[in-house]
Amino acid sequence: MKPKRKIGLFFGSFNPIHIGHLIIANYIKEHSDLFQIWFVVSPRNPLKEKPTLLDERQRLYMVKLAIDDNANFRGSDIEFDMPQPSYTTVTLAYLSDNYPNYEFCLIMGADNLQNIRKWKNYQVILDNYKIYVYPRSNIQLTETDLYGNVEIVDAPQIEISASKIRKMIQNDKSIKYIVPEAVIKVIDEMMFYK
Repeated sequence: MKPKRKIGLFFGSFNPIHIGHLIIANYIKEHSDLFQIWFVVSPRNPLKEKPTLLDERQRLYMVKLAIDDNANFRGSDIEFDMPQPSYTTVTLAYLSDNYPNYEFCLIMGADNLQNIRKWKNYQVILDNYKIYVYPRSNIQLTETDLYGNVEIVDAPQIEISASKIRKMIQNDKSIKYIVPEAVIKVIDEMMFYK
């Protein structure tokens, strides 16, 4: 029997997607045995407020523009038709049932790993799925954060946040080099985040 291909699931609001997301995803792809990384656009994070969130289809469109030239990446709308708010454990179960030839893994920041106990059915995730964790400068992981399926990836620490980008746009500051050019074009044309 041929081994299952490993897919890394990079969940996020991607509001908007920026080079930090792309650098981390590329680094993890190059330094792991993952076949592909799927950028899973979350319609609504149960732990985040919604007012500044663009429509999920607009965010997915920007993700697809940003990763269009990379066969190792794929944009995913898997959570769009699922009950809201979306829970990672439910999405993982759905994907595992519907894509039996793939083995799914999670990609998350150290901040998410520290908060994982707040997630629905978090123990199921920790017990059954490999988790690639990238560092965050303000987060110090302890022994209690490091579970059996957790692998810390020494990815570059990128101090860029989507909220800072949105603020820059509102203040008419350039986001060149921080956000992919094709995404900037759409943000400008559609006047997103103004």
